[in-house]
Order: sequence, then structure tokens, then C-alpha cells
Amino acid sequence: MNLDYLESTKKQFQYYKMLGDKTFAQLNEDAFFWQFNEDSNSIAIIVNHLSGNMLSRFTDFLTSDGEKEWRNRDAEFELNATTKQEVLEQWEKGWNCFLEAINALTDEDLEKIVYIRNQGHTVIEALNRQLAHYPYHVGQIVMLGKMLAQQQWQSLSIPKGASQSFNNEKFAQAQHKAHFTDEFLNQNPNEQRN
Repeated sequence: MNLDYLESTKKQFQYYKMLGDKTFAQLNEDAFFWQFNEDSNSIAIIVNHLSGNMLSRFTDFLTSDGEKEWRNRDAEFELNATTKQEVLEQWEKGWNCFLEAINALTDEDLEKIVYIRNQGHTVIEALNRQLAHYPYHVGQIVMLGKMLAQQQWQSLSIPKGASQSFNNEKFAQAQHKAHFTDEFLNQNPNEQRN
């Protein structure tokens, strides 16, 4: 059962990374740095925070506190990238650290205790904490991306008005066990989701 949890969790994180990737692909350079006002976060700032969190939490995940001494969380909410390419490099650096750490986990690791700011979590609890945190910020990125791309936006899920045809396609298939992300994660990168 724990292996099912671990596999499902990995797929969900990969799915949210994919949503970010597909959002970024639709945006020009300026969109990464747009802010509604000085108190709001741009996509570049959100990526900086996510990357900083991932690097802190998942460097030496099982053996050191997730809030590293070298982390400067406040600086994550300041703009430090100046190009789309730099933002994408931060994004990949954080996700690579994170995915490498969770891909190395085994069933036996799930009940181990890890610490975040001296507060103990089982590995399952620590992953669940991030499964709430990372999609929260990816959702912000997607919402900003959709606003900034305007009419050029290509839906990342079921487009408006297409729910019935999507459901008809699903119910035309025999019942089967599958993870909801499989059709997205196993898609050819050149295909667009309808």
C-alpha cells in the first residue's frame, strides 16, 4: 500500500511540474516579470520561492533539517532573475533536487522522521505538506499565465464547453485502474491536451 502512495505522490508532483512547464511555454519574457502591484508576486518570484523551498527541504532530505541554515527565505520573494531562461533554470534546479530525493525513497523510508524547523514529520507527512504547498504556487503561476496569455491561452485541462465530450470518451472505455495523471504524463510532448 505504501508503494502505491509513493508512486501516486510522485505522479502528482510530476503532473504539477508539467502544468508549470506548459504554462511557461505559452508566455513571452515580459510575462515572467509582470506584477499586479509591488506587493504581489510575479511568476519569476514564485519560481524563485519554489526553487528555494525545494532545495532547502530536499537537499539531504532524510538526514538534515528541511530549513537549511543557508536558506534565505525572505530573499526568495525578491526578484533575482532577469531573463526567462534564468527563471526556467531556477525552476529546473529546484524540481531536479526534489524529484531526485523522492525518486530515491523506498517503502521503508515512509515512516522515518524528518524535521522542518525542528518539527518532526514522517516522510509521508513531509510529502503531504509539499503536495499542498507546491500545487498552491503552481496554481498561482497558471492563473497568472492564463491572464497574461489572454486569447492565446491553450487550456491545460478540459477546455470550457468540452466536458461532455470528454466524459463521453471516458465512459466509452471499460472500467480500469489508472492514475489520473497517466494520460497527461505519458503524452507525446508535441500533443496538446483537448
